[in-house]
Amino acid sequence: MASAQITDNPLLFAERPEWQDVVPLEQYEGVRPLAPIFYTPEYKDATDYFRGIVKSGEKSPRVLDLTENIIRQNPAHYSAWQYRYKTLMALNAPLDEELRLMDELAVKYLKTYQVWHHRRLLVQQTCKPAPELEFIASCLQVDAKNYHTWSYRQWLLAHFNDAALWANELEFVDRMLDADVRNNSAWHHRFFVVFQSGVRQGEEDRNDVVRRELTYVKVKISFAPNNASAWNYLRGVLDISKTPYSAFTSFVTPYCEAEPPQLDDTSTDIMDLDDPLPSQDAQLPCTAAIEFMADIHERLGGDSLRVAIDHWSSLANTHDTSRKKYWEYRIREALSNVH
Repeated sequence: MASAQITDNPLLFAERPEWQDVVPLEQYEGVRPLAPIFYTPEYKDATDYFRGIVKSGEKSPRVLDLTENIIRQNPAHYSAWQYRYKTLMALNAPLDEELRLMDELAVKYLKTYQVWHHRRLLVQQTCKPAPELEFIASCLQVDAKNYHTWSYRQWLLAHFNDAALWANELEFVDRMLDADVRNNSAWHHRFFVVFQSGVRQGEEDRNDVVRRELTYVKVKISFAPNNASAWNYLRGVLDISKTPYSAFTSFVTPYCEAEPPQLDDTSTDIMDLDDPLPSQDAQLPCTAAIEFMADIHERLGGDSLRVAIDHWSSLANTHDTSRKKYWEYRIREALSNVH
């Protein structure tokens, strides 16, 4: 299909002979709004003709040109996307060609939801999900944390649920986290792959999977202790496996200290995978670790509640003063529940 690239001096649709049979409809026809939006002449012209097309119900190749023109000017124009898809279906248009156009627009407008929704509709029709994984990976090289890109990847995996699609997904997430261990989107995707999308071959022993994931996240924390994403992942694994936080006291304790533990010469190349210590250049104490330790003692209750309050007080007054009011709230709530 022809491309409707916008040039520096675009010819208005009102000036094109092939569009003379269409009656354009103005947005504010017969109305004088108090605060009208001042569109560019090109955008106003295109959308006026779009409303005329929608009114007549026309679905033709020139409608694809018109909707592409509008989308390039305003990629969030939901109605233009919707009508474009209906036109593609009515014309039985080649969707592989449409996907190539989307390859361009998705990268150009990564943060526009409508681009990804349109792509989803197309892939549902083509039933060719495999090439999408490579395309998504290339988009994540542009913006590694883009919500819409990760959301589309999760939809693709879950909708088609093909073992071949899932086969290398954990390795893909490993590479993303190796590139940026603080990529919260990648951590969220790992949790989705491991715990929220069914059980795949080789992962039937869920206790073994939990142990693997706990080891994985603890090692990642040891290299970058002040990484909220990893601590949240740790909490998620403990919660879904119903593992008490108190079982991790020995792991968390060194991260609450002011300095990393001093290692002797014989232990510098050995890592305890059960309780890996913070790296020697870690910035301690770690606020997430102090919060975790406070939660341990709050859950234990009784005399341990006073220890939790001490941890919250240290966060409020020293280690996390930007959230002082929140920690003070936690203290008040804990004291109000003391009988």
